[in-house]
Amino acid sequence: MKSTLCWIALGLWIVTIGVAGWFFVQGVTTQGTDGRTQIMLASAERDLILGEMRLLLKAVHGVVTGLASQDQAADRTQMEQAARSAGMHMAEDVNPALMAKLPLPFKQMGMSIHHDMDALADAIANKETSQQILQRLSSMTARCTACHDMYRFGAGQ
Repeated sequence: MKSTLCWIALGLWIVTIGVAGWFFVQGVTTQGTDGRTQIMLASAERDLILGEMRLLLKAVHGVVTGLASQDQAADRTQMEQAARSAGMHMAEDVNPALMAKLPLPFKQMGMSIHHDMDALADAIANKETSQQILQRLSSMTARCTACHDMYRFGAGQ
């Protein structure tokens, strides 16, 4: 009897881990009408992620504005702060239930952008050239556009 219960418990544990793993990778998605993967979120969750994307765009704008300035040396602090504002600290308090709804590639791209924003801030502080900073931004915005080409948010849940 104990052996049977152990096997049942083990089987349920394996199924639970498998289902949790599948949701971690797949998220809560469906095929969108425009060919992109539609991530199904509650309105408040959607608003939260879109707000974060706007903050990322404002950070990029802050860096580009500093690069366009005639006195870049004076604007380096502002550029560094703009980049740092979108770094990893933005992702610290994300609700695990929300993260579970996001597909793995979306999570990976998002986390890489936050990480790269911190690296960009460090590069600005270390006085990399404008060209090097623009190359970093180009690499980052390429991932942004790729993500927007792949995903959209749908209302649901």
